[in-house]
Amino acid sequence: MPYTTEDGGRLNNFASEPAVYQAEPPTDNQKRNFLILGVMGLALVAGLISVAIYASSVS
Repeated sequence: MPYTTEDGGRLNNFASEPAVYQAEPPTDNQKRNFLILGVMGLALVAGLISVAIYASSVS
């Protein structure tokens, strides 16, 4: 672990930095999966909103 000594003799411990790498762009298969998940999420939110509207209007 890298320690540094500050004024007054105090030791300071720094975390080690993770390795840096360049991200790869998504493949066509990943893009399709993101689109499918987005549509499914949108359908879920729309369904929940419609159930909430229906439940609040029922007396």
